[in-house]
Amino acid sequence: MGTERKDLETAITDIHYDLVERCRQNDRDAQMKLYRLYSKAMFNASIRIVNDVALAEDVMQDSFIEAFDKIESFRGEGSFGSWLKKIVVNRSINALRQLKPTVNIEDIGIAAEDDREIDEAYSENLFYRMEEIRSAMEQLPDAYRIILSLHLLEGYDHEEIAGILNTSYGNVRTRYSRAKKKLLHIIMKTREQKEKQKA
Repeated sequence: MGTERKDLETAITDIHYDLVERCRQNDRDAQMKLYRLYSKAMFNASIRIVNDVALAEDVMQDSFIEAFDKIESFRGEGSFGSWLKKIVVNRSINALRQLKPTVNIEDIGIAAEDDREIDEAYSENLFYRMEEIRSAMEQLPDAYRIILSLHLLEGYDHEEIAGILNTSYGNVRTRYSRAKKKLLHIIMKTREQKEKQKA
């Protein structure tokens, strides 16, 4: 079973490698195939950050243009999807910053708490439906939504996020803790409202 899965992963990688190589030769058909393979995932990565359908579509389109223009810089050390997602994430954050200045987390008015306390509260509520989490994230301030999207949904660690946002590791940890608390608050409030409507 494990061998079959590895063979499948290798086959998929080989297919993408061939498409990337053809893109290096400016093959339009290969570009369209890569676009079809990755456009939905890249749109989802963007909209989780910008929270706007039209803007996410623009970011996604521009990211593919940039990726194809800079295809020579893709070294194949990771997957093409990971490389492309970094472009999408950076463009999404830049697009959001152009629309409005980055929100200062300190001004949002949520008191800092011990990380351990927040982690315990968070771990007790791990059984939220994904739809519930996504809906709550849409209601978060931009700065909180970006941190949670990058960590929970895109899989970046705190150090990587610090690099993406050009801030310190400690600042990322603080923002992330506060963002988790705010997310839990929104989810619990939404649940309470639904319970009241049922009563």
